[in-house]
Amino acid sequence: MTLTLDRDGAVLLPGAATGVLPEIEAALVEVPADRAGVRLNGLAGLRDLLAPTGAIGTLAAEVLGPATQPVRALLFDKSAATNWALGWHQDRTIVVRERREVPGFGPWTVKQGLQHVAPPFALLETMVTLRVHIDPVPGDNAPLLVARGSHKRGRIAEGIVETVVADSRVHVCLAERGDVWIYATPILHASDAALRPARRRVLQIDFAAQALPAGLEWLGV
Repeated sequence: MTLTLDRDGAVLLPGAATGVLPEIEAALVEVPADRAGVRLNGLAGLRDLLAPTGAIGTLAAEVLGPATQPVRALLFDKSAATNWALGWHQDRTIVVRERREVPGFGPWTVKQGLQHVAPPFALLETMVTLRVHIDPVPGDNAPLLVARGSHKRGRIAEGIVETVVADSRVHVCLAERGDVWIYATPILHASDAALRPARRRVLQIDFAAQALPAGLEWLGV
């Protein structure tokens, strides 16, 4: 069955990044490979690719419009040495340039030196996340799992996450090198540890088209 972003909260774009993978890999060459996940900022080689007219950013702009901008980027680099599992959850934080006390924004955390804050959930519902697959992800190498339709449930209390997952159809997001998955940022998702771990690099980027209020600014990439 083919998923759609509106109905299911996720959609596969086969081979959408194949042509720019060498540029992506060159931009990421200095990123440590011994950490499970690295928050990326200041990598000049990614800026043009992720801009709304760039090869990757345009995929988000087709959903969110010309005001789209990349607001957070991470590299997940699973291997036999970094083979972790991630339980079912919603992404609920954004990264900003500096902390400002604004009603509706909080709590605040600092991760890898970057200011993170939980915004009003309605803001997250306007965002999309792209996963650019640098390596293939077969079923035994920890593919992303998504609970279809859960992006329409709003903020889901942790105590009922498992119930929502059980009531949803779970989709296994397999991928080939160069594939891109787009999903609604608030969708419930998870990842098991790999059964047959091999290198599984995923560049994940959050995109937004809204400005932040009261002097808050997206950090960007």
